Amino acid sequence: MTESDKKNTPSALEAATGHFKNRLGGDLGRYKCEEWGIDIYYKATASLAVENKIMAFQQQGKTAEALVESVINKALNKDGEKMFRPTDRATFLHEVDPQVIIKIATVLNNANDDSVEDIEKN
Repeated sequence: MTESDKKNTPSALEAATGHFKNRLGGDLGRYKCEEWGIDIYYKATASLAVENKIMAFQQQGKTAEALVESVINKALNKDGEKMFRPTDRATFLHEVDPQVIIKIATVLNNANDDSVEDIEKN
């Protein structure tokens, strides 16, 4: 490998962050929530920081809170902006149909449900 090739080859961290940025910048998925009469958009991936918040609730046995956290952090409008705020958490937990929350969270949490074959192709 020439010195010029070395300068043009990204480091492992640059390659990893570049891949993540490409995933974040991809097309938004769309879920039509019939119960609410709205479209909910989402990205194919989320940061480890977001996933960590969700997993923390799961590890504490707080499944409902984990589902709500997924919706708050991953549900987007058509412009890619968050639909909900952290201050909406109590409303979700006490005033929203849990079956609808489960449906939405399932879609959002499985947005990157690639098969091993799909992953190996990329």
